[in-house]
Amino acid sequence: MSELNSLFCTEEHEMLRKLARSFAEKELTTEVLDKVEETGVFPQEILDKMAKCGFFGIKIPQELGGAGSDCRGYVAVMSEITRVSGVASLYISSPNSLAGGPLLLSGTEQQKEKYLKPIVTGEKVLCFALTEPGAGSDAGSVATMAVEDGDYYILNGRKTFITMAPLSDYAVVYAKTDRSKGSRGITAFIVDMKQEGVSCGKPEHKMGLIGCATSDIILENVRVHKDNMLGELNRGFTNAMKTLDTGRLGVAAQAIGMAQGALDEAVRYAKERKQFGKPICKNQAISFMLADMATQLDAAKLLVYRTAYMMDQKLRASKEASMAKYFATEACNEICAKALQIHGGYGYIKEYKIERMYRDCRVFTIYEGTSQVQQMVISGQLLK
Repeated sequence: MSELNSLFCTEEHEMLRKLARSFAEKELTTEVLDKVEETGVFPQEILDKMAKCGFFGIKIPQELGGAGSDCRGYVAVMSEITRVSGVASLYISSPNSLAGGPLLLSGTEQQKEKYLKPIVTGEKVLCFALTEPGAGSDAGSVATMAVEDGDYYILNGRKTFITMAPLSDYAVVYAKTDRSKGSRGITAFIVDMKQEGVSCGKPEHKMGLIGCATSDIILENVRVHKDNMLGELNRGFTNAMKTLDTGRLGVAAQAIGMAQGALDEAVRYAKERKQFGKPICKNQAISFMLADMATQLDAAKLLVYRTAYMMDQKLRASKEASMAKYFATEACNEICAKALQIHGGYGYIKEYKIERMYRDCRVFTIYEGTSQVQQMVISGQLLK
């Protein structure tokens, strides 16, 4: 166990880390990941193996079929998987974070049994549907409406940029139930993606994270029984914001994982590549770049693990989650850019891993709250 990990992690966390690292190195081979890029499809057999390893329920309680670990265990697994493959980590993030989080926070025992257990085993897929064409960073401005009709609510609206929407069996959908109350009039619902009135838009052609479809969800007079209301009436926005705290931790974990992978590739290449009769790592310009990258990465790791530790201690960590996501994702983008620069022209070629990392990491500063939204959250806490 490294000194950094030993500050926050136990032997149990390190066992999870080793399991994830072994899985990533064995299963997420260059051949597999190249095929994913080519086809846009992630292999079901690997997802099945992830489920058997317990990755879809890292911090889900054991009574619900999960591994019963915690946020530090989640960070350990996410970072090790992302070190090798960004897209693979999305399939682990969803059930543990945005998809499973709302159910853990507000679900009834019946809802957890019906919807959470199957996503932990990989039998079902659940997605998180908050963002809309006119409500991205300003999530409280959702226009999707839910109108009461006897024992049902009738949902109409459009969600956008919904990760895994075309692959999902169910969606947690946030809709306005009281237009006069703004964000305090939003309610969460569990929607069956196969029921009448629900459809998906065409999967987006993305810059990176290819192999996990993202699309719109269109809701046209969708009847949702009150049994599938998630949490209390008009309390959905609170559920979403609490869920996003954990989501931001997950993205920060992705960032430190990918940054570590990029640094590893840069160090390896700098030792092997020779110019002017010596390895390029012997040039101060290159060695100092590597020093900057390693320092940024360690600082990011400390922020991420501090946040995970605070969450495990049941301490309020909204500001810390935003700090971790803000710093780690920006650092990851810088580290991947420098790693590609060290590779020179080869870094621009798809045969080299760093080219994919450079594309994949770009969204980290955007989804689950942009860097600018994180600055708003952090400054808002400071200026209370």
